[in-house]
Amino acid sequence: SSFQIFGNVGLLYLMFLAGLEMDINDFKKNKTQGIVFGLYTFFIPMILGTTISYYTLHFNLETSILLASMYASHTLVAYPIVSRYGISRATSVTTTIAGTIITVLGALIILAVIAGMQQGEINEIFWIRLLISITIYCTIIIYSFPRITRWFFKKYDDNVSQYIFVLALVFSASFMAQLAGLEAIIGAFFAGVVLNRFIPLMNRIEFVGNALFIPYFLIGVGMLINLHGVFSSTEAIIVAINMSIVATASKWIAAWFTQKTFKLPKVDRNMIFGLSNAQAAATLAAVLIGYDLGLFNSNVLNGTVIMILVTCTISSFVTEKAARELVTKQQQDDYLKDKIDTGEERI
Repeated sequence: SSFQIFGNVGLLYLMFLAGLEMDINDFKKNKTQGIVFGLYTFFIPMILGTTISYYTLHFNLETSILLASMYASHTLVAYPIVSRYGISRATSVTTTIAGTIITVLGALIILAVIAGMQQGEINEIFWIRLLISITIYCTIIIYSFPRITRWFFKKYDDNVSQYIFVLALVFSASFMAQLAGLEAIIGAFFAGVVLNRFIPLMNRIEFVGNALFIPYFLIGVGMLINLHGVFSSTEAIIVAINMSIVATASKWIAAWFTQKTFKLPKVDRNMIFGLSNAQAAATLAAVLIGYDLGLFNSNVLNGTVIMILVTCTISSFVTEKAARELVTKQQQDDYLKDKIDTGEERI
């Protein structure tokens, strides 16, 4: 029970940290590329994943769509690599971050709709109620949370009080998301997006999450995995291989389409693919909810964890390689610029 409680906190914390990584200013500067990439990286995995799951794994349509939404979402697991190389303002990086907002929200909304359909709640009233409740919810979060946060941080400068206050806002946003008919993780993600300009103790937030809550969540997920079942069942191995290939291939195709659309160099395509290939937060949420609803069997649950391992590994290596190339390219461009620029010195 303790793992379940801390695991739920860890899942919300993981989505909150993903929201904190979103820079609204970067989104505005690269909104066209970000929106286009977001649409590519959402619809290509959705179409490819649904088709392959339906015809090769022989799942029903609802299960295939929910499985495809797991491929569509991604987590910026490799973002610390980009920060370490000092290229977080590169076009390919900001494009990926902007696209992440679109594809994660799209995947989480599909998760909410599929969950509602499974529970027999989908009708005209459901859609009207969902639209109204989402509108009210977004209005409350966007207008009240920043004002409350600004007031609290001015009045109380104690780090412990500020940290507890931030946690309270995250849990409040998650609870209100459930009242609005959405998943709690959407609320945590939204809180991170809205509050990222106001949070001065980012290093402390990341430390507690990475050291306590998120490991509890991942250990809890690991406890669900039956290793004997994975390696003793041919079907489980086929599902795991299928999921890993589709998730990786669909993200590469989305990055390739983005490169061709905006005539970007090859290194930018690799950076976009590397950052967007990793599956973690929303993927784990979707598979656990789908498993609880009876849409996914143990083969999909085990296959998801293997897919997460494969995609995160590929993401880290590709992002590391692309980051080195980008840094080298920037240094060469700066050198050539210094050689060509013969004008007077400027500060």
